Amino acid sequence: MTLDTVKHASETPDAEQPWAELGLKKDEYDRIREILGRRPTGAELAMYSVMWSEHCSYKSSKVHLKQFGEKAPESDALLVGIGENAGVVDVGQGYAVTFKVESHNHPSYIEPYQGAATGVGGIVRDILAMGARPVAVVDPLRFGAADHPDTKRVLPGVVAGIGGYGNCLGLPNIGGEVVFDPCYQGNPLVNAGCIGVMKHEDIHLAKASGPGNKVILYGARTGGDGIGGVSVLASETFESTGPAKRPAVQVGDPFQEKLLIECTLEIFKENLVAGIQDLGGAGLSCATSELASAGSGGMRVELDTVPLRDATLSPEEILMSESQERMCAIVEPQHVDRFMEICEKWDVIATVIGEVTEGERLEIFWHGEQIVDVPPRTVAHEGPVYQRPYARPDWQDALQADDAGKLPRPESADELRAQVLKVVGSPNQASKAWITDQYDRFVQGNTVLAQPEDAGMVRIDEESNLGVAMATDGNGRYAKLDPYTGAQLALAEAYRNVAASGAKPLAISDCLNFGSPEDPGVMWQFAEATRGLADGCRDLGTPVTGGNVSLYNQTGETAIHPTPVVAVLGVIDDVTRRTPIAFAEEGQLLYLLGDTKEEFGGSAWSDVVHGHLGGLPPAVDLDREKLLAEILISASRDGMIDAAHDLSDGGLVQAVVESCLRGGVGARLVVPDGLDAFTFLFSESAGRAVVAVPRSEELRFTDMCGARGLPATRIGVVDGEEVEVQGEFRIPLAELRTAHEETIPGLLA
Repeated sequence: MTLDTVKHASETPDAEQPWAELGLKKDEYDRIREILGRRPTGAELAMYSVMWSEHCSYKSSKVHLKQFGEKAPESDALLVGIGENAGVVDVGQGYAVTFKVESHNHPSYIEPYQGAATGVGGIVRDILAMGARPVAVVDPLRFGAADHPDTKRVLPGVVAGIGGYGNCLGLPNIGGEVVFDPCYQGNPLVNAGCIGVMKHEDIHLAKASGPGNKVILYGARTGGDGIGGVSVLASETFESTGPAKRPAVQVGDPFQEKLLIECTLEIFKENLVAGIQDLGGAGLSCATSELASAGSGGMRVELDTVPLRDATLSPEEILMSESQERMCAIVEPQHVDRFMEICEKWDVIATVIGEVTEGERLEIFWHGEQIVDVPPRTVAHEGPVYQRPYARPDWQDALQADDAGKLPRPESADELRAQVLKVVGSPNQASKAWITDQYDRFVQGNTVLAQPEDAGMVRIDEESNLGVAMATDGNGRYAKLDPYTGAQLALAEAYRNVAASGAKPLAISDCLNFGSPEDPGVMWQFAEATRGLADGCRDLGTPVTGGNVSLYNQTGETAIHPTPVVAVLGVIDDVTRRTPIAFAEEGQLLYLLGDTKEEFGGSAWSDVVHGHLGGLPPAVDLDREKLLAEILISASRDGMIDAAHDLSDGGLVQAVVESCLRGGVGARLVVPDGLDAFTFLFSESAGRAVVAVPRSEELRFTDMCGARGLPATRIGVVDGEEVEVQGEFRIPLAELRTAHEETIPGLLA
């Protein structure tokens, strides 16, 4: 076969090319020809196809994502925002924290273990590329029905992949969620997040400036695994009868990644790089074009110098491969020898594959023949922009009119008791210990809170006890009912979870999981959720630092529920003053903070007891959320509360049961005046928390709430070995523990 060089492409304008097979539209292919003034070479076509994919270019979503910048609140903490590998915030004492959440959904369905493992590896390298040491990971997960046979195939593999990769790296897994719903059948969501820590002066950016600087590829050899991996897999829907696509899923090696991390951190310590980029989605196509585009613009690469695991790979395959554990660094000539010495010390392969040039073109050569000559910005940053049509679905009004408040409620105390046990033991509300026990949550010795706490928390300075907390949330049922409100409820819940731990929320990352953007109804959901999240972040003062959009999450015509997952990062000055969820001492007084209303749309009760989804989700009051957070943070810092748990899925009774089981002690509850027992227990009104207050602090705590205007209602006391709702029922902790803890092992073990 004749190598498709730039010269040959110019001389053969009518040669047929597989642009459609590579996922490009006809107008996109025509635009590439217009940019280049000729047809693309095979290598150029490969680069544009992966970089202009939905996953890499955000071509359907960027018109909506710009709101995150336009509506961004003023923030003294934000150091690096949207556009880099990950956002960076100032957490005080000279420390900066970088964090991000991304998706690895489709690869994890096809090959659960490797799909999930390489999702962890990729997000860790994003954090590393910013100059930070990764210190913790989180994993928001969504699966199909818990009792479906395919869930038993996918979930154990995903969990093993996350645990296997993260545990081998020595990174604690401190948070996340596991949600089951039939809408995710055939399209699970595997989102992965990572937190990294550095000093302000250690921040690194992805750019290639300085003509003569060397381009060094280091880490694992490039193989045939992951060719068109997330870039292509995540940019199309699954069909019920399609190819397995296993070769497109990357294969991870966590031990190689661990060496890469330590090697890179030593290189950073000696200040040897002028720019750096990890190789993730779109592989070398992405790293070279983005580095050149963000720098001076010119780069020359000798592709045949790339170390390979498979000598038969074509230039196109090398450019598209998403093989893991690879980084690309821009290094000044005088630092190259020392760079290579450090790589050799850590047994990391490093190769000079090119250099930064004076020009404004990305030029790639293969055994002396030029196979790529493109303006790098057109590959990396100037891809298609679609104004996808969107319209409110014609079924939305009927769904919202199907009010959950009309569902039959328990007619006796015995029926109420039975429904409490049913909700507490349902797959979504049950203990996830069978899953989280497979993760090392305490490696490195700095984890101070982890699942099933409201937020994960790690200490980042052992002398001052400075720490950071993170929570991730996203209720697809709420977002199906109202995407705008659903996105704000996800934000509010994660914000509330961080505050309940005692940390001050600073900023967010997001992972926006939706169906096909070619469906106007799905695109309406995306537009509304994005608008809701941007408005919510503006009102709460938490800027969006970056994140991920995952579209085409559907099988055939069936889309998942719109699932905007929001990760909130917070800071705490002293982790020894953190607040756990456990009720630990008899005599502690229980207070319900916030207002409880008749709000059951999208609730756990309506789902578990009636299999119902309809009505409106709980209302959002972001001013109340801010006030509640301020009270929780102040009370934690000043020792006024011993425990706190936010109220969300499952309502008050779910939170009380979890806190009782966590601490091993019961609670006696009294239904407040003006509420019936059912609403008191199961309402999912937002902006609420339950706290355990020492008797010695009751007056100080209630005075603070009263002075600030936050409703605080005494609802009971920590006591005994059962949960009692006076005048209604009693349930021994042993019975609750059985219901809560045996569900998941029974379904999956």
